Amino acid sequence: MSETRVRLDRVSKRFAARGRSGISVAAVDDVTLTIGRGEIFGIIGQSGAGKSTLLRMINGLEVPTSGRVYLGERELTALAPAQQRIERREIGMIFQHFNLFRSRTVAGNVAYPLKVAGVRQSDRDRRVARLLDFVGLLERAHDYPEKLSGGQKQRLGIARALATDPSLLLADEPTSALDPETTADVLALLRRVNRQFGVTIVLITHEMEVLRSIADRVAVMEAGRVIEVADVYDVFSRPRTQVAARFAGSVLHDRPSPETLARLRKKHPGRLVTIPITDGGLHSDLLRAFDDQGVKAEIVYGGISELQERPIGSLTFALSGDQDAVDRSLARLAGHRIEQIGD
Repeated sequence: MSETRVRLDRVSKRFAARGRSGISVAAVDDVTLTIGRGEIFGIIGQSGAGKSTLLRMINGLEVPTSGRVYLGERELTALAPAQQRIERREIGMIFQHFNLFRSRTVAGNVAYPLKVAGVRQSDRDRRVARLLDFVGLLERAHDYPEKLSGGQKQRLGIARALATDPSLLLADEPTSALDPETTADVLALLRRVNRQFGVTIVLITHEMEVLRSIADRVAVMEAGRVIEVADVYDVFSRPRTQVAARFAGSVLHDRPSPETLARLRKKHPGRLVTIPITDGGLHSDLLRAFDDQGVKAEIVYGGISELQERPIGSLTFALSGDQDAVDRSLARLAGHRIEQIGD
C-alpha cells in the first residue's frame, strides 16, 4: 500500500447513556485502521454502526475516549486545539445534506472557506472560478443554492470542500439523498477528484453499490467495531463475515432467494449447487468436470457482472445423473467454494 495518510490506533469513543445508570455506550470500540495516501477508502455499516463517529474523530470534531489518530506522521490527538485547527485545513468535508449557506451565492459558498483562511480576493476569485468550472457549475456562480437540484448542490459541496486544496476528503453519506442517476454523476466526480488531484477520500455509506462503483478498499463496521477490512473486490467475492455477505448480496442478486429456491427444487429434481465465478470467469474445468463424469449440469439461476475490471458473481446448477458421479465431479471442483443448496 502507498504512504499512510490516516492511521487509527485502537481508537474508542464512549458516550454517557441516558438516565442515571452511569453506564457508557461505545459508539466506536477499539478500532485500528490504516488508510493509504491517494486511496478511496470506504466504510460501510448499518445505521448506528459507528461510521459517522469514526469520521468525526479523523477530522478532530470528536475526541477519542482512548486511542490515537494520526494524519500522516502527526498525531492529531496529541495537538492543542489551535494546532488541530491548522491541521484540519488539510481536510475537506462533504455532507449528506449539503450544509450549504442559503444566504450566499454558489460562488460565495466556495469562497467562504478561502476568506476564512485569509486568501486575498483576487486569488479567491480565480480559485472559485476554477473549482466551479471543474464541477460544472461556473454558469450558476451567481445563483443561490435553493435554485439548484440535489446533484448540483452536492457538486457545489464538493467544490467548497476542495477550496482550501485539501489532501484528504471525508464524505459522510454523500449520495444517500440522491437518485441513482445523480448518484452515478457525483461518484464519477469524486473519482475525478481522486485521480486528478491525488486527494485521499474516506467515504462512509450504507449503500454497497456506492463502494462497488468507487472504492479501492472497504472496512465493514458493526456495533462500533471494524469486523472486516479488504479490497473491495474481495469483500464482494469472498466476504469473511455475515454482515459483509449481506451487503454484497444486496448488490449482486446472483443467488436465489428462499422463494426462488423452493420453485427451483420443484422444477429440477437434481442436486442444486451454487458456484462462485471470480477472477477468471467461467473456468473451462467447471463444465468439463461434470461432462467427464456423465453428469448433466443445467444453469438454473445466477449472474456474472464486473467489478474493477474483473468478473464476479455466481451460477446455480441443477445436477442430474448417478449420485456417485455427481459427488466425484463436485470433489474435482472443491477449490471453487461450492455451496450445496439442494437435496
